[in-house]
This record gives sequence, structure tokens and C-alpha cells, in this order.
Amino acid sequence: MDGVLVREEHLVPGADEFLAELRAEQIPFLVLTNNSIRTPRDLQARLRQNGLDIPEQSIWTSALATASFLNEQRPGGTAYVVGESGLTTALHEIGYVLTDVDPDYVVLGETRTYSFEAITTAIRLVERGARFIATNPDATGPSRDGVLPATGSVAALITRATGRDPYYIGKPNPLMMRSALRRIDAHSRSSVMIGDRMDTDVISGMEAGMRTILVTTGISTRHSIEHYPYRPTMVLDSVADLVGRVRTPFTEPAPKQI
Repeated sequence: MDGVLVREEHLVPGADEFLAELRAEQIPFLVLTNNSIRTPRDLQARLRQNGLDIPEQSIWTSALATASFLNEQRPGGTAYVVGESGLTTALHEIGYVLTDVDPDYVVLGETRTYSFEAITTAIRLVERGARFIATNPDATGPSRDGVLPATGSVAALITRATGRDPYYIGKPNPLMMRSALRRIDAHSRSSVMIGDRMDTDVISGMEAGMRTILVTTGISTRHSIEHYPYRPTMVLDSVADLVGRVRTPFTEPAPKQI
């Protein structure tokens, strides 16, 4: 989502045309985000303000992927959650009980209001045997004033205190890609991951068996690609370069392809 369709709360030019063409061609798609703060309904409203009309069912967050994983692993379980409505709502929807009394899991997600008390409780519960899950490993997130500590940074604090590493669900774990593919009944061979980050989007798409397109409207650049031992299938300036070619992005000549 961020860096591909929107950037700093502004529409990436051509993103609306790209999505319109996907709909016109009846190509199923999901908009993915590692951020677990907002529910799909909240994200739908945010995207609409930016000029993109995307239905709730076409938005897949790390919170939803986490809930899907927990529902498969331990249906009807319990969890102590450090996070916001995107995560708590997703867990409630799968029938989980949120509690600080002997929970099956401690689930850490994104929040702008991390409290010392909540983190201390999480540490003590993990020490007592609760399984440690985190929605995503991102160490920082963007803001208008600069970077913010994100899930990965707080997870590192809990790990340092307990000696227990979390299991991360979101990108770059290909599990998030596979759960997204199941959501739209798609196969990796016929699906494409479009992202703006080599270290999350491209690697997770590649490890899930998908072809990958890196767009340079976000984090990674053509120069930074060279620092990684793997490469995307294609590099484009923007999703606007795919307008008119959504059915055959890899068989027609692509502008500025590496």
C-alpha cells in the first residue's frame, strides 16, 4: 500500500488508473500492509480520502494474517495483545479471548501508545510460558517528524528481557503472501507481488514463489537494489508503467526494466 499506491498521504500518480484496469480486467488483487494499527475499514476510509476506492475485502494487513495464523494453530485460544484496534478486532473476529491471565500467546503489534506497564506485562507473560508472536519485524515507521520506533524495536526489547524471539507473521515472512493468495484463491505461479521494498516485499514475494515487481516510488531505489543478493523480476518507476499491460506485464517490453 504505502510506497506503491500512496506516499506520505498522497496518491501515487497513476495508481487509480492501475486499480481501475485491474477491476476492468476482473483480475483479483489484495492491497497489503505490514501496519497492524488500522482495521480494513479504517484503511478503506483513508485510501478513499487519497482518491482510491478499495473495498474492505481487498485489504490484507499483518493483523489479519496474524489472526489467520493463530486460528489455524490454536482455534479459540487466548492472547495478551499489545497493539491497537486493527489487531484486537482481527483477533476478536476469530473468536479469541484477550486476557492477561495465563494467555496462550503474547501478540505484539504496531501502536503509537506503547506503555511501560503493557510491555512489562508482556515480558512477564512470555517468561511464564506464553508463546511470543509479533505482527511484523519493521524496526521503524515513518512520520512527518522523522522515524518512529515500530514493532520490531519493541519486540527486541521484550526479547532482550526474556531471551525469547518472537515469530513474525508479516513481511518478509512468505506466510503473509501465502495467506493472501488463499484469501483470493490464487496460485503463486500466476500471481505477482508489487512492492517498494527489497527487504520485505520483494523477498517475501520471491520466497512465496511469485514473480516480483519493484516500484521506485517508495523506499528502495535502483541503486540500493545492488546491495541485495537477490533481484526482483522487474523494476519500474511506478505502477503507472503497468497501465495498459496488467494482463501481460512480463511478456511485453517494459519501460526502464533491469
